[in-house]
Amino acid sequence: MKKERAASGRQAGRLLRWYPKQWRSRYGAEFLELLDAEIREHPWSWRRNLDVTWHGLSARLTSAGLTRHATESDAQAGARLASAGCALAAFLAFGASMWAQLAIGWRWSEPDTRATYTAMFVMSIAMLLVCTLLVMGAIPVAWRVVKAVAHGNSRFLVGPSSLFLVGASVLVIGSRHFENGWPGTGGHPWSAQGLVPGGVAAFAWASTLWISSYWAHPQVLVHFPAAEVAWMVLSPIATVCAVVGGAKAIRRLELPHRILHFEMQLARVACVAMLALLVGSASWTTDGGPGPHDLFRAGGIDIAALGVMSASLAVAYLAVRRARPALAGS
Repeated sequence: MKKERAASGRQAGRLLRWYPKQWRSRYGAEFLELLDAEIREHPWSWRRNLDVTWHGLSARLTSAGLTRHATESDAQAGARLASAGCALAAFLAFGASMWAQLAIGWRWSEPDTRATYTAMFVMSIAMLLVCTLLVMGAIPVAWRVVKAVAHGNSRFLVGPSSLFLVGASVLVIGSRHFENGWPGTGGHPWSAQGLVPGGVAAFAWASTLWISSYWAHPQVLVHFPAAEVAWMVLSPIATVCAVVGGAKAIRRLELPHRILHFEMQLARVACVAMLALLVGSASWTTDGGPGPHDLFRAGGIDIAALGVMSASLAVAYLAVRRARPALAGS
């Protein structure tokens, strides 16, 4: 009997994890009792598991501000801003990876198709715009964090801020170190080569080195320098830490309505820039061709990156669109 109770309790606990932390802290104890009782009566039910999973995911989407369920307007707008920020970060990582890959060929040779030319110009401008908007959006948030610390209200921000700083520091320091191995160093000068700043492209390449098809070819990967493979493992962890820390800080900050409105205006413009970067990337992968010496050949990892970028843009757009009624109601 005790074993059965313990087993049903563990199963109920696993199902409860589908729900977000805020929901569990408020309703978790009561819901856990109901689940435990039902599991003891019916140990296995795919309908129950599916129902709990579905409603748990729905609760997580609501917590992230991606549904129509209304809560406090500014709090909901903050959740949507955090979701848009996470989507932008994922989009930028894979977009920067594709841009850096294309930049390597660009530094060595002139492309032989108009599609590659167009893609490089569009992607470069879009990357610049997205990064500029990201910095513009980060400044007000960072200022609010500094003010909270100065007024002694940083208790709930210590964890997220520390996570962000550690992740960002590791990513910057590591990328600065490994950018020295960028394959685009040198190259053969030609008229439009200067479109790609070598230092920027090298940093983008080093910070996204983990987005690679070599993971599917371990027999090749084992010949890489150990330090480089270690960085390919560490850099995505650092990226996730920085993104999660930043998102948690945004959600815990009490951002004034005017700042939320400003951030969402930036996010709307960022969605347009993301779309431009996506179109440029798709243009290269579909019509660009391999180019001289296969320098511009797109691979399966680029098709996968397009999928991630498309999904990220959809999430960012949904978050921005859902934020309109929340901000209008303040």
